[in-house]
Amino acid sequence: MKNAPSTYRTNPLLRLSYSLIAPFYDALIEYPMRKARQRSLALLPAIKPNRVLLCGVGTGLDLPILPDLHVYTALDFNAAMLARAKSRGKNLNIDFILGDCMTLPFQEAQFDHVILHLIVAVVPDPRSCLSEAVRVLKPGGTIIIFDKFLQPSQSAPVRRLFNGISRRLATRMDVVFEDVLQSAPELEIKHNIPMLANGWFRSILLHKNIEPNEIAKNNDLLLSGN
Repeated sequence: MKNAPSTYRTNPLLRLSYSLIAPFYDALIEYPMRKARQRSLALLPAIKPNRVLLCGVGTGLDLPILPDLHVYTALDFNAAMLARAKSRGKNLNIDFILGDCMTLPFQEAQFDHVILHLIVAVVPDPRSCLSEAVRVLKPGGTIIIFDKFLQPSQSAPVRRLFNGISRRLATRMDVVFEDVLQSAPELEIKHNIPMLANGWFRSILLHKNIEPNEIAKNNDLLLSGN
């Protein structure tokens, strides 16, 4: 496991919280999310070997589901989570890195695919997380997202009420994907479907670098459901 020269040491309360949660995380999350993870990861092509980045790999619940032909890099800002993930990656060609999804320690255009499972709505700055994923993604590559997002203009008063506490200890509850997407105009939405909790959790597939004039129009059509 490598330590990346990034800002993962920031947000000490959030890091401490996940260190305490790590031993119980799988029991809380694995079964309820299993089928949704499988459906999301089915979007990862498995025709030829590619370089794949998993941002916020956590305890590695995605790893047993992944096809073994790719070369993987798994990054997380919490050492306790990464330690648990390593045992799940034994059958994969994978490197583990301690680092920050908001300031990735990689050069531009290094990966063919980026997986963002339950991380965009966890980090303090979701836009930076997505922008960094785009930066290290090769043109023509894809970003696979599975996470919880509010709909535009959704009030969700209970979620917003608890967000002030939850965002410091575990996860944000106020993230609107459509707002986050504005930070990455080179991304086109290929797939955007509800998964769990009445659509709060979504499966999203994004493609990098098509004709700029067509991106906004295509995204608006998909997000409007037309």
